[in-house]
Formats: sequence, structure tokens, C-alpha cells
Amino acid sequence: MAGWMWLRCVLGPHLQRIHRSPDQSRPEGRAGRGGWNYQPRSLEKHTDSILSWASALWSLSYYSSPLLLCYLYRKGYICSSKLVPVSQYVGTVLVCLLGVACLRGESLLTLRQLCYDFDFSHWPSDFSWSEVSSPKLSKAGVSLLKPEPRLRGAADSVLNSVRTLPCHIISFLIAHSFGRRMLYPGSVGLLQKAMRPMLQQGMAKLIEEFDGQRNKLVACDGNEIDTMFVDRRRDGGRNGQTLVICCEGNAGFYEVGCMNTPLEGGYSVLGWNHPGFGGSTGVPFPQNEANAMDVVIQFAIHELGFQFSDIVVYAWSIGGFTASWAVMSYPEIQSLVLDASFDDLLPLALKVMPDSWRPLVQHTVRQYMNLNNAEQLLKYQGPVLLIRRTRDEIITTTGPEDVMSNRGNDLLLKLLQFRYPKIMTDEGIRVVRQWLGASNHLEEASVYSGYEVDDDWCVSVLQSYQADRDVLFPWSVGEDMTLEGRRQLALFLARKYMRNFETTHCTPLPASEFHSPWRL
Repeated sequence: MAGWMWLRCVLGPHLQRIHRSPDQSRPEGRAGRGGWNYQPRSLEKHTDSILSWASALWSLSYYSSPLLLCYLYRKGYICSSKLVPVSQYVGTVLVCLLGVACLRGESLLTLRQLCYDFDFSHWPSDFSWSEVSSPKLSKAGVSLLKPEPRLRGAADSVLNSVRTLPCHIISFLIAHSFGRRMLYPGSVGLLQKAMRPMLQQGMAKLIEEFDGQRNKLVACDGNEIDTMFVDRRRDGGRNGQTLVICCEGNAGFYEVGCMNTPLEGGYSVLGWNHPGFGGSTGVPFPQNEANAMDVVIQFAIHELGFQFSDIVVYAWSIGGFTASWAVMSYPEIQSLVLDASFDDLLPLALKVMPDSWRPLVQHTVRQYMNLNNAEQLLKYQGPVLLIRRTRDEIITTTGPEDVMSNRGNDLLLKLLQFRYPKIMTDEGIRVVRQWLGASNHLEEASVYSGYEVDDDWCVSVLQSYQADRDVLFPWSVGEDMTLEGRRQLALFLARKYMRNFETTHCTPLPASEFHSPWRL
């Protein structure tokens, strides 16, 4: 038995933190919380350091192996007379590393009775997609909206395929190398390693102060998704009965991300990390992202006991893709809040790439990174709130000083044009654009009052239309209305669907700015 425990310590995960148990008193102040960080003893510290350096050298050798092999071949080192001594040296190093691992296991053996936070790869699975869905559907993953193919003749299609083959190959290489890492920098191991102390501190806060529950979910593609759930239903507050599912940005983690906003508002919250982020496995391509979001929703319904009508999906930045996919795929979800999000990735990708690469960028985005938020959002019939950062430097196509280049504007216009096509005529679009050009609340109020918008009248018109017809969007309200009436309705709807927040892209959203979307 002792030998088995020792072997588990040798092969086991790195220990990261001692979490306070419920019967222990709460440490006071920042120094008190810091006292719960796991401090390895001397032997464990040195052996872990040696194994970390060995791991880093192995990674460096692995990625540089093609160049290294070419160099050794040109120098004549790849022959039996040279390889035998090298293999002896390598064997000696491996034996030494095995001895170091054994010493590390011996150091951990006496500490096995304590409660630690450890590497998530060793965490047992808490919920699997296959528990509630057919395993036969898992190979292809959940459904995504695909770009419509161009109609061509058979011969033309074959010739076009041959002609565009180099473009396909280059697009594949770009998407699976630096493209994916540029789009989701949080998946880069070096960045995660630099952020590890901050992530560990955020994890400790969620578990020790908010009684958070960490779970591992297995998606239909086999990826393991790292989640954190904070249950406020027992607190008795009205907000605690609502579950807010948070979708992070491209360098965001639930440990330090947008989860804090609904937590401060008293909501029950479920956060999760993108595939390849934190404890989640895989890579954050759109299909994997949607698969991950799907198992998170299934977990909330079947394991946590929430109804779709209890769920609000809240997303920041690039998280708008999985959030819009969720409400498109599960239209019974109560509502959607999108903060600092965009309508389509392509304009933003074209902004940062050379103009000469335009056809290649278009092909790469549409084939491998098609984050078509607006297209998915139009499939949802429920309440929506868009939060626009008026000094956003990330989702603008020119610069933060040009608020009209913010792609959140395009997301709003596409949503209003789809839902209220008779109101959003050329004149309706013009006045909404004028309102969107306001960079602060005073300018916004000036535009609104300039058109003498009567809020009570607008509400009565929309309620009357809804009561008489009770139809799904798009609505034909405004069809027989005067130009002045359509202008008022256009501005009224724009202000109900979008709220401005006068700050930059990465500023945390205060709880006071997090509201339930407007509904009639």
C-alpha cells in the first residue's frame, strides 16, 4: 500500500495551493490569503525545478528537431559510431531524471493527507456530454452555420479546386500555426505560465470567498473543459435564482475575467475556460468552442438544475461567438448580454494584415475562424443587450478615437434591420448612425432630444403590435407610419438594445453597468 502511494506521488501532479476548508476561520487581509499558498519544502522545490528545466529543454528540442537533425546530418553525426556514445549519455540523463522524480515522490508522500489544489489534468471528470446526448452525434460535433458555397459547374469546380489548392494549404498552415495563437493569445503556454500566480490567486478567491465549485466537463469532441460554479440560490436574493453563464475574451480566464461582474451583482455564475486555456484541453477553433459551450449548457441544465428560462448568457469581446451560438442553438435561454463584442471577425482581421494578403485572409477566416456573431444572433428571438465601449481600441477598424468604426455599431444595425425592417429604412439607419456617433452621454442625450422621442408613445406602439399579432421577428411595425414616427422608434430601439460605457476594451465592467436586457 505504501509503495502504491509512493508511486502515485511520483507520477502525480504539481501541488499549487492549500484551500481553506469550510470549518477553518477566514484569514483576514491580503497577507492572510497569501498564507494559504502552497510552499514546497526544500527537496520538493529543487526536484521540481530540475524537472521543469528538463521539460523546457525537451520542448525546445522537440520544436527545433527538424533543424537540429539537418545540422547533425550535414556534419556527419548521424552514424552508428556517433550515435552509440550519445545514447549512453541520454540514458544516463534519463536515469538521473528518474531518480529526481523518485525524490520528489518521497517528498510528497508525507503530505498526502492535506487538501491541495493540483494540476487539472489529474482532476476526475464530473460531467460528460455523452451522459445526456447520443454518442453517435459526437464525431462531427455540434452544428455550426457554414458559409454558403458558390454554385459552379462540375468542370469549373474541379479546375477551381486545383487552382486554389495552394491557397487552401497556406490557409490551413496559417490557421493552425500563428493565426490561431494571434486570435486566442490566451492559449499560448508562455502567457499562461506568466499569468499563473494571478490565476491561482483568482481561483483561490472564487473557492474560498465565494464557495466556488470547480468541475471538469467532457465535451463531445473529448476536450476537457475547466469550469467554476458559484451557487447563490440559497442566499434568498432574487438575482441568485438566475444563472449567468460567462464567455471570456481571447486572453481571458474565468479566474480573473468577466465572472466578477455578475458575482458582484449577486447572481449565480458559471464560468468556463476556452479549449486550450487554463485547465481546459484542446485548441480554440470555432467547432471546439461551440462543443465546449454546448457541454457547459448541458451541465447547467442536467447537473446544476437550472431551467433555460433561468439562464442569462453574458460574453465579453470574442466570447460573443460562443454566446451567440448558445442562444441560436437554445432559443429558450432567457436573454443575452454582449459586452465589447463585434459582428464579424473578417473586418478586424483585415485591419491587422497587409492589404496584399486580403484574399488569403478572407479564405482563412471563412474556412477556419468564421466568428460570425451577427449571423448567429439573428437566429435568436429573445431579449438582447449590447454594451459598447466608446474608447474601444480593439474592435475598431481605424482607432479608438473613431467611435463610428466600432464593429459593435454594425452588430446593432444588423440586429435592428432584421427585427424591425420597416422602421430601419434608410432614414431610420441614418438617425441611428447619428446617435451612434455620440461618444458620451451628453451627446447621446442631445441627439435623442433633438428628435423629440416620446418613450411612452414608442412603448405603446410596440406593445399594441405585439398584442395584436404575437409573431416572431422580423416585425412589420412601422409599415404605415410617418417618417417622424419611424425616426422616433428607430432611436428608441437603438437606446434599448445598446448601452454605452465610456472606457476602453479591457476595463472590467462594473456590476452597476450589468443590466437585464430590455423587453416589452
